[in-house]
Amino acid sequence: MNNVNEPVYEPSGPAPIRRLQESLINRIAAGEIIHRPASALKELLENSLDAGATAIRVTVKDGGLKLLQIQDNGCGIRQSDLPILAERFTTSKLSTFSDLSKLTTYGFRGEALASISHVAHLSVVTKTKTSACAHKAHYSDGKLVPAQPGQSEEPKPCAGNDGTTITIENLFFNTPTRLSALRNTSDEYARILDVLTKYAIHNAKVSFSCKKAGSSSPDLSTPSASTTRQAIKMLYGHSIEKDLLQATVNESANNSKVWSSEVYFTSANYQAKKMIFLLFINSRLVESSRIKRAIENVYSGILPKGAAPFVYLSIKIDPRSVDVNVHPTKKEVHFLDEEEITTQICDSLQAKIAEGSHSRVFEYQTLLTGEIEAPSQRNDKKRKGVPTESETAIDEDQDDTQASGSGIKKVQPRHKVRTSLKDRTLDSMFPVANPSQIDGETSSLKSKEKTEVRSKDIKESECFLTSVTRLRSRIAKGKHKLLTEILEKHTFVGIADINRCLSLIQYSTKLYLVNHAALAEELFYQLGLRQFGDFSRLKLEPPPSLHELIKIAVDAEETSEETTLSKSEIVDRIVGILQSRRPMLSEYFSLNISEDGLVQSLPLLLRDYTPNLDKLPLFLMRLGPQVNWMSETECFESFLRELAYFYIPGPTIIEPIPNISGDDIEEDEAGSKAERWQIQHILFPTMRRYLAAPKSLLDRDVVQVANLPDLYKVFERC
Repeated sequence: MNNVNEPVYEPSGPAPIRRLQESLINRIAAGEIIHRPASALKELLENSLDAGATAIRVTVKDGGLKLLQIQDNGCGIRQSDLPILAERFTTSKLSTFSDLSKLTTYGFRGEALASISHVAHLSVVTKTKTSACAHKAHYSDGKLVPAQPGQSEEPKPCAGNDGTTITIENLFFNTPTRLSALRNTSDEYARILDVLTKYAIHNAKVSFSCKKAGSSSPDLSTPSASTTRQAIKMLYGHSIEKDLLQATVNESANNSKVWSSEVYFTSANYQAKKMIFLLFINSRLVESSRIKRAIENVYSGILPKGAAPFVYLSIKIDPRSVDVNVHPTKKEVHFLDEEEITTQICDSLQAKIAEGSHSRVFEYQTLLTGEIEAPSQRNDKKRKGVPTESETAIDEDQDDTQASGSGIKKVQPRHKVRTSLKDRTLDSMFPVANPSQIDGETSSLKSKEKTEVRSKDIKESECFLTSVTRLRSRIAKGKHKLLTEILEKHTFVGIADINRCLSLIQYSTKLYLVNHAALAEELFYQLGLRQFGDFSRLKLEPPPSLHELIKIAVDAEETSEETTLSKSEIVDRIVGILQSRRPMLSEYFSLNISEDGLVQSLPLLLRDYTPNLDKLPLFLMRLGPQVNWMSETECFESFLRELAYFYIPGPTIIEPIPNISGDDIEEDEAGSKAERWQIQHILFPTMRRYLAAPKSLLDRDVVQVANLPDLYKVFERC
């Protein structure tokens, strides 16, 4: 018996051949070009660069699946061209087949916007320099469609700047299989940032920015008129820039260059876990496994096993020698004399690396635990019977040997977790210059014990609001197990840089550098959500004026060109917003404001921790524009985010510091000590108990800087 799902063919003859519908043909073609949001972005970026844009801004929502918007200041699109803009094979860059042999632009087939219109809702706002106003058009399946049912599909005049803004909404809404395969929005957003990073390096004179919808600050931002080296440093970090080499390789014939290349690559001092390889051929971002393997072979004899370099390679070649039409997404190109060109480039790289091999640098720390023991002190120890450090190390090795001989499994030194009875921190490793410091450390330890004794559990309040329940479950779902475990079981090492909010913690045999301000912001947000509707109050005596506090913050801010309101009008509007919501702020958040405009109390998120009240004007000012008062869920979330931002450690940046006297310096030092104590003895212990760390903290706020087994490997090579 046949399976009902199997196709049944008539035995009388072959099935007839039918012509596919035009809409089905276009949707199949769209699937070849637009694989994911990042591929759509690549096509539109190239269009913006072809239009001569010097500034490109990208806005993303849900990894580009809900919203992907690209705004540029290029030459724009003429109104007369809008009706056929999204049709297939409509382009301004080709007229005859012979034009392919002299192509110098990114795009040429005219399939990008057409493909996008078949798998998403597409809208375009564009204005040329000569037109009086901008025009907005909507597209579906390659044709103009009305913005609303019953309206005309003709492009509508609207306000707009010179250039083009393309908005893609609900990508793959009509291809559910493709959409279900791209549900991980964080991965899609990472791919978008990767594409933008590569184009920002190659087009260093163009300003790029990318941010998530609703975010106040971009995740990627580059200035215009910078150099390639500056762009690499800004986007890939100082660790690459300091080991970056440059080479220019070319070949000339008959007083003209046949081809030329520019390469930025790292020396033998730089070692990454994965190779970063950026390849541009005639300014087109492409991939070539042959060129990549050849460059990997150059580094194979230089870097240790498992290490990889950074390489940016740009090749300029006669367009007549390049075939750009070998891949639907222009991902690959073929060009003449590829093997010979690759060989010359690799030889140049090898020679350049060899020149700097004699100056290979190893960074190390000369002083780790205080003053170096003098020979006289070592002799005194021997006379008194106290073992020296070298003798102690030998005793440890002997203990390991005896343990292995007695049948107990020996633990290699590289896997031992070194601990101390005193739990030493960075501060304890420096020599004591003043005996009073010893008393200070002793008293701080006693204070720590008292704090831990009197600290109470922070109970979760009972709240039956759907919005709060949804926000709490979102935290539980977004919890990263390993990062949370690291914070639960960490040992605090010390504050590395108080101004940059960097601290060191140890977990097992690994050392991590963390941004304690970012961790604290997430902690305070979760504590606020945990205590929603049941906050303790931080009373202000005497209560300050709400209007005066907001006026201080507004006066310190630069007025945006987008608003026509004066500063006094902005102050009045924010005060009005907060005054009208006094009952809700008091009931849910314990933020009490009197009828005559006095701030009587603030929510207290953590006992024994006092926020920097110098930031109170900024906090109150931001509540006006940054909180979404129209949606319950977004209102609660954005308010708690602002409250967490107010609570994080660090100084205010509202206004510059005036001339500082000696008394001011002493007060600042005292404030710094108090802040350090709060970070070590209150913040980090609270993180151990309550922080459900999200994966987003791994992007830039938690970095592993050392691992004991890896350090042993380094010294073995030395």
